[in-house]
Amino acid sequence: MANVYTQVGEEKVVDIVDGTVTAPANYYIGWGTGAGTAAKADTTLFTEAAETRVVGTETQPTADKNQWVGTLTCAGAGKTITNAGLFDAITAGVLIVHGDFTGIVLAVGDKVEFTISLEQT
Repeated sequence: MANVYTQVGEEKVVDIVDGTVTAPANYYIGWGTGAGTAAKADTTLFTEAAETRVVGTETQPTADKNQWVGTLTCAGAGKTITNAGLFDAITAGVLIVHGDFTGIVLAVGDKVEFTISLEQT
């Protein structure tokens, strides 16, 4: 299992800091069903599920950390969720943080709350 700050995510944050791009109004949490280990070079989730990404509720628990919390609900057929990530857009967009984990088996209507943290070190 791995949680990574992706290369494209780092580049996006640098562009926000230097003013090349404007920070998005919201960040979104999505989930996927595919197999794999999250890696620095990732730009997408492993088989992103059909459910719409949710807006993460953002907090700043410490001076050098941002955190987003969002709950996704299984719609349609049941599935096994294996990875999740933080994006700068509701569709497509830049995958900033990507994590994989042991599969979570879901039935229709089941929910998972994700907490994604990004600490500048």
